[in-house]
Amino acid sequence: MRDYTDFVTPQHWAAPKFVRHIQLMTRPLQDIAALAGQLNALFSLEGAFGKQLDAIGEWIGLSRYVKTPITGVYFALDTDRVGFDQGSWKRRFDADSGFTELDDETYRAILRAKIRANHWDGTCEMLAAIYQGVIPDRTVNIFFTDNQDMSMDVYLTGGVVPEVIKAVIRQGYLNIKPEGVKLNAYSGSEGDNGIFGFDIRNGYVDGFDTGSWSVKL
Repeated sequence: MRDYTDFVTPQHWAAPKFVRHIQLMTRPLQDIAALAGQLNALFSLEGAFGKQLDAIGEWIGLSRYVKTPITGVYFALDTDRVGFDQGSWKRRFDADSGFTELDDETYRAILRAKIRANHWDGTCEMLAAIYQGVIPDRTVNIFFTDNQDMSMDVYLTGGVVPEVIKAVIRQGYLNIKPEGVKLNAYSGSEGDNGIFGFDIRNGYVDGFDTGSWSVKL
């Protein structure tokens, strides 16, 4: 705003109303310029919140709303909290799934992982790091198997993977794989330990009395 008032000729400086009028007209331009200077920060991945983060998601191609299965509502045998006199009876046209709105931090982590996926260098180490970036529990181990038939499987063992993150991975929001390779399935261990396997014990696979069955996410 000062730049504009500097152009006021000396003969008008003695007219305070005129100077204030110039200031009033040019103040919106100053405010717009100040806001424009903040746009990069407001729409950066680390600094964006709410609608700004939604706009970044549109650029990247991922929505904040994730389709997730409805659990803990419908009646089921041998399942806690949805047994007799607890669970609701599922009718013919009742939905099996709904949409979950991701909070800002979870959505930001997924967007960051998608950006890294677009810059994947093809190595197993970076692939594991990308998946690890969206899982809050750092005790979860991730490994991949090459089936030697242009297909692969992804396994997540140990720790706890939140249901919403399972839905994100299962629905292919990240879909990180070599070009031309089919990703058969994402699987995890039933418990917070490794997948059961014979004659092997490491950070990914455990034996009897320790390992859990492998189940699809």
